[in-house]
Amino acid sequence: MTDPSTAIAWFRRDLRLTDNPALAAACERAERVVALYVHAPGEDGEWAPGGASRWWLHHSLASLVAALRARGGHLCLRTGDSLETLLAVARETNAGGVYWNRLYEPAAVARDTHIKAALRDAGIECESFNAALLHEPWQVRTGQGEPYRVFTPFWRTCAAQLDALPRPLPPPQAIAALSKPPASRALGELGLLPRIRRDAGLHEAWIPGEDDALAQVEAFTEGAMARYADGRNRPDLAETSRLSAHLHFGEIGPRQCLAAARAAVAGHPAAQASADSFVRELGWREFAHHLLYHFPHTTTAPLDPRFEAFPWEPNDAWLEAWQRGRTGYPIVDAGLRELWTTGWMHNRVRMIAASLLTKNLRQSWLAGARWFWDTLVDADLANNTLGWQWTAGCGADAAPFFRIFNPMLQTERFDPDRVYLRRWLPELARLPDAWIHRPWEAPRAILAEAGVEIGRDYPAPIVDFRDSREAALAAYAAIKAPAAAPAPAQPAGRRR
Repeated sequence: MTDPSTAIAWFRRDLRLTDNPALAAACERAERVVALYVHAPGEDGEWAPGGASRWWLHHSLASLVAALRARGGHLCLRTGDSLETLLAVARETNAGGVYWNRLYEPAAVARDTHIKAALRDAGIECESFNAALLHEPWQVRTGQGEPYRVFTPFWRTCAAQLDALPRPLPPPQAIAALSKPPASRALGELGLLPRIRRDAGLHEAWIPGEDDALAQVEAFTEGAMARYADGRNRPDLAETSRLSAHLHFGEIGPRQCLAAARAAVAGHPAAQASADSFVRELGWREFAHHLLYHFPHTTTAPLDPRFEAFPWEPNDAWLEAWQRGRTGYPIVDAGLRELWTTGWMHNRVRMIAASLLTKNLRQSWLAGARWFWDTLVDADLANNTLGWQWTAGCGADAAPFFRIFNPMLQTERFDPDRVYLRRWLPELARLPDAWIHRPWEAPRAILAEAGVEIGRDYPAPIVDFRDSREAALAAYAAIKAPAAAPAPAQPAGRRR
């Protein structure tokens, strides 16, 4: 028989205590709370977390364990089927309610819908909440009742509703756990850390967990946010929020980011334009989840059906060269090396690297998306899908296919002193600014003075930029007949 005075707070990618509506509901409605995390990567289908994400998750869970313990709580770690585990823990504790915050990936939608029905059939109260987005995907529609496919009108609609959002919830001051908590797996038993130790760069670059997320948003909104409108495009400068992984794992929520930005502007009105630019980036994150919910097939298929016929040219050698940062295009190679070392790549460089892969090298956007999925600490299915399809030209609100980023011009504009290149390509560091971003064109004497031999110390470009650009445009011309009107979006599943 269930006991309404005990409730389960089922943690997923909401690994925080602040502004956590599921945890708040459990604490409010029950006298004792069982905090539970179930490791079930098989339930994510083909998008189970990659290596960098698992590293982050391990340390984020360690942070959550400490935060709960400081308030009297206890995190129960289990592995296995989520529904079976929830039912088992409910039986062990006589819990009368289960509360969780929603996820929006297609596999999670289907699973959570099934779990909610099964728990209710078992006589267990359950309810889900929104902790990850400013607006639920089904709440934002066009005037015709359809989902948006273009960002600007989508964000215009969302932005008009920001003032009506509830304020972030405070963290619970105390969490009353059971006197005898249910049995738990040790964190190390989840197998999240890499078997081959290559995580020194991750440790140097990041501190997972809610405490660092809160410190990061405070430091950003009080500092770099005032320069964000321009600074966010400069990979040579530390002008971005670096909150993407914290947001993905739910160590901080978008309402908290919005509140922090607005509070900072209240004290510095001149920062309004940059704050708006930052909040607009939160809007792109919202748009990504909106698209994923309404068009779940886009995780593996282009939203623009014309690209089903695009003549990609799979080439394992070219793909590996791109992955290893050995394309011969310095800004791209610097980005891929930054990614491998730190689990992150500056967004401007992500676009340049993705453009080279999908257009000049004609490798499928999905090949790039899978590599990012395994190597990014902020790998998020909605954002990853939107980003790759946007750059490849096959998604919603996509960049026109003929917009092919020129790596050399992009470097001149966004890494003017070549700081970023020298940081990640030390073999080219002695080349002068005029040649480091196009070393294959440097005079032989300049190369010799810098100790660089193309083909030995650094590769020649694997494709000619101009020729490959023309080939990409010709390939696009073969499919660019107007696309048929898309079928109306089908419901992605009941709200969980």
